[in-house]
Amino acid sequence: MNGFYGRILIVDLTEKTFSVQYLADEIYTAYLGGKGLASYLLYHHNPPGVDPLDPENRLIFATGPITGSLIWGSSRYGVFTKSPQTGLYSESYSGGRVPEAIDASGFDAVILHGRSSQPTVLVVHPEGAEFHAADDLWGQDSIVTEKQVNERFADATRGHKKSGTVVIGPAGENLVRFAVIENDYWRSAGRTGVGTVMGAKKVKAILFHGDRRRSLFDDSAVKTFSKSFMKVNKDSPAANAYRTMGTTMMVKLVNEAGAFPTRYWRSGQYQDWKKISADALHQRCQVTPKACAKCFMACGRMTKVLEGKHAGLAVEGPEYETIYAFGGLCMIDRIEEIAHLNDICDRLGMDTISAGNLCAFAIEAARSGRIDRPLDYGDADAVAVLLEDIAYRRDIGEVLAEGIRPAAKNWDMEEEAIHVKGLEPAGYDPRVLKGMGLAFATSDRGACHLRATFYKPELSGMIEPEQIEGKAEMFIDFEDRLSLFDALILCRFYRDFYPWDELGKLVMMTTGIKTDQPALQNIAAEILALARKFNLREGMRPEDDWLPARFFRSRLEDSGVALKKDEFFTLLKDYYRLRGWQEDGRL
Repeated sequence: MNGFYGRILIVDLTEKTFSVQYLADEIYTAYLGGKGLASYLLYHHNPPGVDPLDPENRLIFATGPITGSLIWGSSRYGVFTKSPQTGLYSESYSGGRVPEAIDASGFDAVILHGRSSQPTVLVVHPEGAEFHAADDLWGQDSIVTEKQVNERFADATRGHKKSGTVVIGPAGENLVRFAVIENDYWRSAGRTGVGTVMGAKKVKAILFHGDRRRSLFDDSAVKTFSKSFMKVNKDSPAANAYRTMGTTMMVKLVNEAGAFPTRYWRSGQYQDWKKISADALHQRCQVTPKACAKCFMACGRMTKVLEGKHAGLAVEGPEYETIYAFGGLCMIDRIEEIAHLNDICDRLGMDTISAGNLCAFAIEAARSGRIDRPLDYGDADAVAVLLEDIAYRRDIGEVLAEGIRPAAKNWDMEEEAIHVKGLEPAGYDPRVLKGMGLAFATSDRGACHLRATFYKPELSGMIEPEQIEGKAEMFIDFEDRLSLFDALILCRFYRDFYPWDELGKLVMMTTGIKTDQPALQNIAAEILALARKFNLREGMRPEDDWLPARFFRSRLEDSGVALKKDEFFTLLKDYYRLRGWQEDGRL
């Protein structure tokens, strides 16, 4: 079928064998690729109720029908599993240039199961897989590992033009519940612990290589479309904003809206936000825009610290979410220190959103006498030490490495902990941005900001943040369209450029499937329903679609803004009704 390879690679790490499975066209027609295909495979291949760290929990790498094509924003891959952080559905995505190598290996998905008896580098190519001992790499940080794997296997890529590596750091090896998978040195499949599952399988790195290309339904139309698309959108205000400031521009915007989580979710504005803003980063550091393959926006910030104790440090970032997590929640007011903490997390292989939330939570625990640790807001050095302790499970790091729910229970702070289904929210306070509250509560992977990116309409004036009536309808439109993004797989930051009609063109040009908006919405709804079906099978309860008690109990200390239970209940019920689900959220 056009747009797909029609085959998946199944790797048994225990036996060190592999097999190639061919899928029926009907599966691709129903679910497309990316999240759609991977959700189908996860639901049908994972044993119900399996422990996330059990060898039989599948780890699935997937690309979409536009990956490797000339479509702008298409250099993305997804990783799917059962999350060791939430015990539920897990999805995480990453960009860079490695996605093109994953795609060139010639499979729509690669499924790992079993557990290697020793640390392993897996090499995936169009003919299958190879297994190599990696004992000497076990314990190395992610950047060193990726460099060494690329160098070590350069001659083994058989002259293929495209090759690239995904790796884990020490946090993944030590089964920290929110470990990430890194690629292109600083790009991360960053949430829900996909790196933890890779570590549990004793896979230190996977090198993908090949020269395969998908057969597109109308290759000529894709070329014409992409050329015109770039001409129209390359110099648009949105593209220029990302190219100029990247996601760091959100620091100013969210603070001015009063929705910037500060001092572990107690305030909505950080008084020193200008010291950690886009202007601060670009004035105090040497910053060069950096793009993924097939991208004209270059939102990445290749940053070099110029002065102070971290002078010479080079890191891609920090992104907005890292700045919020350490700058807002932990109240660290120096952008250079946040860049340093970003680098620590990248090298250790930890999600910066969860890490920053947990560090701020530990600060609260120390201030309230729940733990004996010299921690306080603004102390970047203490946070840096704590990050190392988490990655290596030392002292209180052993508790925090298990995630927010176990830590809160251990320290008798469950009423203070901020999470949904075990995943900490990103940097948008739902007491101000009511639609983001709905996003956090209903996302299939926990408190996620990316499944609908609903901060965009609430911050841009498309809909008032405090509005309740009619909000669920707009939310579903965003969520459905971006679910199609994840099935293709497209970068979130192209959301303004690919409305429904453009998505229909992409599907038609690449796969030959004729669709209209209702048909695309049906595909999206089926994908979302399948992920929810997986969660319900794995033990999710209707009451899990709810926000932390503190969001209802406590007003923001600086603005006094509150979230009312009855308003949120209305949002949730509207959402269930419009989805066609039962009143309690069951299918």
